[in-house]
Amino acid sequence: MSDQPTAEHTLEGDERALQRLRELRGSIDNLDAALVHLLAERFKCTQQVGELKAAHDLPPADPAREAAQISRLRRLAEDARLDPAFAEKFLNFIIDEVVRHHRAIAARPQQAGGNPR
Repeated sequence: MSDQPTAEHTLEGDERALQRLRELRGSIDNLDAALVHLLAERFKCTQQVGELKAAHDLPPADPAREAAQISRLRRLAEDARLDPAFAEKFLNFIIDEVVRHHRAIAARPQQAGGNPR
């Protein structure tokens, strides 16, 4: 347990600031939940891409697509006033995970009745 005081403890007595802190944290919690759900939906789509790639002997990674997406995301980040370097790191993390999933899908034995490789 940390010996440092919490923000809520420090703001005791300043009810307006404490209420605002709680409101902001509630918004952050809601945004975190939305991000998790959006990422889950994204990975459902990339799972299907991985299945399609495996069925057609396509490589798990697509460096040209990845570079285009990183460039696109950097522009979006700039427009949103988000640090483009952070946005790129975030997307690279996601891409690495997607490619890992695609490799795992490609390594699975082909199921009977599926498309031949």
